[in-house]
Amino acid sequence: MSVKEKIKDVYNHVQNGTALEAFEKYYDEDVTMILEDGTAVEGKDKNRDRENEFFASVEDFHGAGVVAITSNEDEETTAVESWMDVTFKEGGRMKIEQVATQQWENGKIVKERFYGTQQG
Repeated sequence: MSVKEKIKDVYNHVQNGTALEAFEKYYDEDVTMILEDGTAVEGKDKNRDRENEFFASVEDFHGAGVVAITSNEDEETTAVESWMDVTFKEGGRMKIEQVATQQWENGKIVKERFYGTQQG
């Protein structure tokens, strides 16, 4: 399976409400995720906790979509432009638009960086 097919599967899980299943399947134990503000979160356990906190903060999920996906199979990199429309338990409804880049090794994401905006 190509890295492009794998990242498409990740985002299919996000759209279907099963993002954490994709996280368990496709993210390396030593993954580093770099958030929009530049903060690096290292390790699958810490990132799992962060993902769980995010989904626990969501009151209602109104939808999500992928605008574009690209890959460089030789370099094992992918990039995805996506959006998500959610209502948070505290903070109201927000449309999150982001681009995420992923570096893959041995079929797993070892580094992911997010760039994005939030519109309330």
